[in-house]
Order: sequence, then structure tokens, then C-alpha cells
Amino acid sequence: MAIKRFEGQPGTTVSVEYESSILADNPLGDPSLRKFHVWLPPGYDRNAGHARGKRFPVLFDLVGYTGSGQSHTNWQGFDENVPERAARLMHTHKMTGCIIVFPDCFTSLGGNQYVNSTAIGNYADYLTQELIPFIDTEFRTLAGREHRGCFGKSSGGYGSLIHGMKYAKYWGAIACHSGDSYFDFIYRSDWPNTLTQLARFKEPKQRPGVWQISGQGNNTGLEAGKDDGRIVAFLKHVWKRERLNPNEMHCLMNLCMAATYDPDPSVANGFRVPFDLDTGELIPERWRQWLRHDPINLVKRSKANLAKLKGIYIDCGWRDQYHIQYGSRILSQRLHAIGIEHCYEEFDGTHSGIDNRMDTSLPFLQRILRG
Repeated sequence: MAIKRFEGQPGTTVSVEYESSILADNPLGDPSLRKFHVWLPPGYDRNAGHARGKRFPVLFDLVGYTGSGQSHTNWQGFDENVPERAARLMHTHKMTGCIIVFPDCFTSLGGNQYVNSTAIGNYADYLTQELIPFIDTEFRTLAGREHRGCFGKSSGGYGSLIHGMKYAKYWGAIACHSGDSYFDFIYRSDWPNTLTQLARFKEPKQRPGVWQISGQGNNTGLEAGKDDGRIVAFLKHVWKRERLNPNEMHCLMNLCMAATYDPDPSVANGFRVPFDLDTGELIPERWRQWLRHDPINLVKRSKANLAKLKGIYIDCGWRDQYHIQYGSRILSQRLHAIGIEHCYEEFDGTHSGIDNRMDTSLPFLQRILRG
């Protein structure tokens, strides 16, 4: 473990290297040595011993797909990074001090959903079983779930929801900005584009003329959702590229979601896909695996964990280009139906450029978690 400090912003950003035993030998071969940042608020007083001095609540920032924690501490043109935003909110008395952790959970598939997957790695365990105790040991935290929260946008928002639903023993409050929900709306409609991208890598190459049925397809039985070689060829292609075009990136994203929601160690690549690769037919048994992970379908079975949370904040723009506002509305309705208190807000915005929403969520979390 190596720590390097650099000053210049209000508060102190600490750079940490952590060797994870949980991520060692992960199925994608991604690094187990991870570098991430920790922001210490003004007044932390780094010279105080771990057993002395004021202690602070902790927030974990779960970034969206293709991001890493360091992207939220980097310089931002015409905007604030998260430490600058938190410092300003403190300076204007919108919130008091807290520690913010920026984990690195990037993968070769472009990210993950902060859950355990045999096809990607056990990133939920990495956060809860390794990073939380490490942070509580190395920094002056208020070391208890009632003083610890997580927040994020998009995939990070999804991760926050899932951690509140499944891992409430570690978290006291959560905030979700435009988090993935209602999979029938946000994912299903994009799969035709993904299938068209994958078709470029089918062997033998398609030729003009009469379309030939290839075998029995991959829509039934044990063959349902299996790769016929085109997925692994696509992955080899993108892993050689320095920059992906938008179509390739969305294709990679859907494959990442498949690896998250329907992993299967017995098949090539370690996961199955929910559509027939040639005909585009939905494979019901595979799609059911996805829907098991949809937050709107997890509310009732997660009631006990959700009831343990001291605070739940959810918001979404009503012009979200992935249509996440509809899932967010369903989620809020279902939380109300089982008596789970929460704050749900909408705003005039899309899925992009909404970091300003942290001006609401960070004070919300800090106020609840400060004790």
C-alpha cells in the first residue's frame, strides 16, 4: 500500500494503491492492484493520529459505465470536480465535513454494475469486504454503517440502489442519479444495434443472396444465448483498438450488462446473451435472468434491507435519452407501495451533464450520516 498526498484544492486528495485479494485472478484478467483517490475535507488535520482527532462520515462515489473514480477528481473544464464541489458546499454551509472515496472498478468490458459476477469479478465484495474496512483503518472515519453512504450516476446509481437493496449492513444511506431501472425500456430497444455490430464478426461472412439458416440457432435449450464465435471476435477487435466509435461502445456496454446479469461459467466468454444472434428473437429464459436484477423487480424482496436505510435519494431528468425516468417513476411508486420513505425528484435535463445534481444529494447524505 502506497499513499501520496498532493495539495492545492480545499481539503486534501490522497492517492492510494490497494492490492485486492478478491479481484486477484478475476475472469477478465483485469488488474488486482487498484489506484484510487480519497478526499479529506478541510479540517481533517492529517497530522492527527488515527485514534485522535475529529472523525467524519464517509461517502463512496460509484462512477458510471466507462468511468473510474479518478475521473471525478480530475480537473474539469467549465465545471467542478467532486472535491471542488464538496468544498464549495462546505464553504457555503450547505454541508459539513465528510470523507469521499473514489473507487476504481473499471474492467475490460468498460466497467461493471458494482455486483458480483463470475464473468467479471466480485466487485460488490471488493467494495464491502475490502475497501470499507481498509478506509476505516487508514482514515479517521465514523466507522459504522449509520455513518457510511454511497452515491452514483447511471451504472453508479444502479450500484447504489443494489447496494442499498442487498448490502444494507454496510450502508446507512444511498443516492441514485439516473440509475439503470426498468430494463424492458432502457436495454431491450438497443439490442438490435448490438446484434448488427456483432454480425460484422460472424464467420463465414454473409454474402448476398438467399439467407441460409445456420444450424438450429441459439434460441432454444442448452444453446440459448451462446456465442457462435462472433462475440469473442468482437471483443478481440475492440481490445486492440485505441478508441471505439459510439456503436462499438454501446455494443460493448450491452455485452458488459450480459456478463453482469446472466453469467454462466460453462459457456464461452462466461456469459449468455438474451437474443438470438441471427434472428434477433428474444430468448425468454435468458431475459428473465436480466429482469431478476432490475431494481423495479427487487423492491418487494428487498423491503427489509431498504427499511434499514436512514435515507434514500433518487432523481432523474425527464428528458433522459435512455428513458430512465420511466423506471425511476416505477421504482418510486413501488417504494411508496411498501412504505419505504425516500425522496424522488425530477428535473429538466437528460442523462448527460447533470453533476450539478450532487449539490442536492451530497448535503442530503452528509446530513443523514453525520450522526
